[in-house]
Amino acid sequence: MSEEVKNEFTFENPEYRKTYWHTCSHILAQAVKRLFPEVKLAIGPAIEEGFYYDMQSPFPFTPEIMEQIEGEMRKICKEKLKLERFELPRAEALKLMEEKGEPFKVELINDLPEDAVISFYKQGEFTDLCAGPHLDSTARVKGNAIKLTACNAAYWRGDSNRETLQRIYGIAFPKKDELDAYLQRIEEAKKRDHRRLGKELGLFMLRDEGPGFPFFLPKGMVLRNTLIDYWRQVHKRYGYVEISTPMMLNRQLWERSGHWDHYKNNMYTTVIDDTDFAIKPMNCPGGMLVYSSEPHSYRDLPLRVGELGLVHRHELSGALHGLFRVRCFTQDDAHIFMTQDQLKDEIKNVVKLFDEVYSVFGLPYKIELSTMPEDHIGTVEQWEHNQDILKEAILEMGKDFEVNEGDGAFYGPKLDFHLADSLGRTWQCGTVQLDSQLPERFELEYTGADNEKHRPVMLHRVVLGSIERFIGVITEHFAGAFPTWLAPVQVKVLPITDRAADYADQVAAKLDELGYRVETDHRSEKIGFKIREAQLQKVPYMLVVGDKEAESGEVAVRNRHGQQTVMSFDAFAAQLKDEVDTKSLEQKM
Repeated sequence: MSEEVKNEFTFENPEYRKTYWHTCSHILAQAVKRLFPEVKLAIGPAIEEGFYYDMQSPFPFTPEIMEQIEGEMRKICKEKLKLERFELPRAEALKLMEEKGEPFKVELINDLPEDAVISFYKQGEFTDLCAGPHLDSTARVKGNAIKLTACNAAYWRGDSNRETLQRIYGIAFPKKDELDAYLQRIEEAKKRDHRRLGKELGLFMLRDEGPGFPFFLPKGMVLRNTLIDYWRQVHKRYGYVEISTPMMLNRQLWERSGHWDHYKNNMYTTVIDDTDFAIKPMNCPGGMLVYSSEPHSYRDLPLRVGELGLVHRHELSGALHGLFRVRCFTQDDAHIFMTQDQLKDEIKNVVKLFDEVYSVFGLPYKIELSTMPEDHIGTVEQWEHNQDILKEAILEMGKDFEVNEGDGAFYGPKLDFHLADSLGRTWQCGTVQLDSQLPERFELEYTGADNEKHRPVMLHRVVLGSIERFIGVITEHFAGAFPTWLAPVQVKVLPITDRAADYADQVAAKLDELGYRVETDHRSEKIGFKIREAQLQKVPYMLVVGDKEAESGEVAVRNRHGQQTVMSFDAFAAQLKDEVDTKSLEQKM
C-alpha cells in the first residue's frame, strides 16, 4: 500500500476525520435509542472538532445519563456492526420514518426536492436518514477513545419559534492517548478562558443589563489603549491616515452600498424625523463618503485610510460568547483606494503589515481564499479577475493558501488570515477584501495622467479584526500573562517593612517618570503573600525592597516565573526599557 493511500485513512486527512466523526454521531444516536426509545432524533453531523446529535427528549441528559450513553457506544463499537447504505422512493422513505416515530426525519424528507436521492444507513437494528459517507463498520471506531463532552439546548433548524432540542456533543480519536491529549488541551483551555481571566485580572465585565455589550475596566482600558497605540504606530509607518465616520447613517446610504438588502437583519435601525437610519455594522460606506468628499488625482494614490470604528451587529443571544462574539466592537478597519496596476503591490504591502503585527504576538497563521458566494453583486468575470490577482500576490510572496469556495463577501473575494494560538486553536482575525463594487456604486473617481476620470479599485482590510475579540484571543494565548510591553501593570514594588516604604515610593516614582506602569503594595501583609498576589495578577516584575536595598540603592527583582536576582535600579530600568522597546515575548531574566 502506498504512503498516499495510507494517509487517506488517517486523521491527517480531513475527509476521513469527518467521516469518522459522522459515523460516531450515528453510534451516539443508536446508543440513545437503545437506552431511551422514546427519544426523537433530529440531525447529527460531524463538526470542526468532533460531532453532535440533536434530539428531543422528555428528560434532561444529565452527566450520569451521558456516562450510560458512552458505555452503550463502546458496546456498539465492539459489536462490529456493518454500516449499509440503501435508497428508498419518497413514499417508502416517509412510511419508514413514520413507522419509527421520527417526526423530524419526516419533515426533512418532505423538504427534499422531488428528484432527490433519499438514502439511509443501517447498522444492526438502527436505521437513520443520511446522505453519508460513513465508515464500513462500527469496529473502525475505538470505543475507549470516545468522549461525550457537553449537552446544550438547541432549536430545531435554528429557529427560536420551533421545538427545543438537546444537543449532545462528542469527540473521538483512533487512539486513547490522542483522546487523553485532547482532553488535557481542553482543560488547559478552560484555565485560559478569557471570560474567567478577564474577571480575575480586572480587564472587562459582561452584564445582563447589556448582553453582548462588554464593559472595559481600568486595567482592561490600559491593555486596550496600549494595543491601539501600537496599531497607530504601525499604520503611520505603513503610510496610513486615520479618520472617524458617524455611527449612524440614513437608509439611503445603506441601500446604495447594498447592505440594506444583504445585511438588514443584522443591523440596528431607528427612525429620525420620519427617515430610516441604521447604526453602522461596518465602516465601509462612511469611508466611501470621505473619499468622495474631495477630488483625487492619480498622484494621491494609493490612498490608505484607517479607522477604529465602533460598529454594532445584531447577534442572536445564544451566539454571544465573551469577547469572541459580541454585539458592538471596534473594527480596526482600513480602506485603500488605488489604480488597477497598483493593486498587487498593495495586497503585498498589507500582508507585510500583517506579518509584522502577528509576529509581535507570536501568532503564526494560515491563509484562506474565499471565493464568489451565491448572493454576490458584480459580474462573474470581475470576480474571477479579482480572485486571480489575490492568488498571484500571495504566491509571489512565497505563501500558501487554501480555497474556501463560496464564502467571499457579497461584493468581492477575500483573503482570511487564521491565527494559531499557543494551544494550536485557530482564530480568523485578519482579512483582505478586494472590491470593485462599492467604488462603482458610490461613483468614486480619480483623475488619471491622461487628465480623464477613472474608477479606483479598493481593498477593505482589518488586521486585528476586532479590538475586543483580539483581546480575548491574546488573553487566552498568553493565559493572561501578557508580554511586558502590553501588561496593564508592568512592575509591582513590594516593601518588606514599613521602614522601606519611602524607598519603595522613590523606586515607583522613578519608574513612573520613565513611563512605566507601576503599582506599590503598602499593605501590612507578609512579603510572601504580596508576591503570590502579584503572581496571580500575572505582573511581569516584582521589586522586593527592604532595609538592605534601601541602603544599597538596589532592587531585588523577581519575575512572574519565580526567577530572581539583585541589581541596581539603573540596570533594571535598562533591562525593562529593552524588553518594552523591542516588544519581546520573553522576559530577560
